[in-house]
Amino acid sequence: MITCRKVYADIPFAHRQHKHDGHCSLIHGHNWTFALTFGCHERDENGFVIDFGKLRFIRNELESRFDHACVFAEDDPLRETIVQAAPEAFKVYVVPNCSSEGLCEHVFDWVDQEVRAQTEGRVFLVGVEVLEDQRNSAAYFPSQARQEAQ
Repeated sequence: MITCRKVYADIPFAHRQHKHDGHCSLIHGHNWTFALTFGCHERDENGFVIDFGKLRFIRNELESRFDHACVFAEDDPLRETIVQAAPEAFKVYVVPNCSSEGLCEHVFDWVDQEVRAQTEGRVFLVGVEVLEDQRNSAAYFPSQARQEAQ
């Protein structure tokens, strides 16, 4: 397997960890970075794993979903109350889990599916790393067996 990595940096958005017993239960924001690792077994005619110039759709989709959003976990019991208090103040994006770890999985699922479709299965996503700032990050690298089975 050969890999390459593309980084999408400085996407500002907020989230809250409603189950956290500390300050992370409050809405707070970061300038997030998404680092995507792509893999293949055979490079294209240019010698690339994937042509970075053809990945603009990922940046566009990340910005569409996340840029200046307030990201909520789907089971956040206060989500509707918070948003209904001032709906014009929120760009809401709901995910299964809004932790850095949960965002890794969420982004992995849609990017992997799209990249496989656009490359006729030649390229797959190996993993996603999410940095919520320069000190904290999480990564999701599902097993090789799962990737090749898809």
